[in-house]
Amino acid sequence: MAYALPGLYDALYASKDYAGESARITELIRARSPEARTLLDVACGTGRHLEYLRADFDVEGVDVDEGLLAVARERLGSTALSLGDMRTLALGRRFDAITCLFSAIGHLADTSELDTAIAAMAAHLEPGGVLLVEPWIEPDAWLPGKPALLTVDEPELKIARITLTGRRGNTSILDFHYLVATPDGVETFEERMELGLFTAAELRSAFERAGLDVEHDPDGLTGRGLFSGRSPAAGS
Repeated sequence: MAYALPGLYDALYASKDYAGESARITELIRARSPEARTLLDVACGTGRHLEYLRADFDVEGVDVDEGLLAVARERLGSTALSLGDMRTLALGRRFDAITCLFSAIGHLADTSELDTAIAAMAAHLEPGGVLLVEPWIEPDAWLPGKPALLTVDEPELKIARITLTGRRGNTSILDFHYLVATPDGVETFEERMELGLFTAAELRSAFERAGLDVEHDPDGLTGRGLFSGRSPAAGS
């Protein structure tokens, strides 16, 4: 998924509590792996979580969208950031903790891709390492035909984004309609996002097939839940 205007991303999600979520993520990682030192954020976007997590870990990020990575590079300076797909992740090194947040796992099309991505992330864990995945909405909770409005009102940036939802099988469809005003003028454009709808059981099974000891918090960071998997410790 490549965002049409990645420079708008942070403005659209300015109300998200990245600091609070990152503090909670650190707590969860420490609870399962107290000595965790290195962390990889998969689908790191513009690096907002990494901005806070780097206070507690040696961090890296990977994302499939070069535009979002460009914003992250400006924010994070020398932090290692790579272009890559969670399904084909092959960084050649392991981490004590890996995160995949803000429902980025929903960009996978089906359970086959889900299994592949979870296995690829698990393969990058150190023995005893922790994988945290924040899921997208479950199939029974998805509401097609629901309009939504998000607005941004900054001195030199005004955005109105209307979202119309749809569904095709176990794929959720979000059609975004943007009206963006800056001192340079007004622009309109459209964007479609398609996200896979996975049940909690399907996510749990993907973790288990990857050899991880999995726990599920149905509330998680934002009410969408959170899956935590721990790789076998050395010698176990």
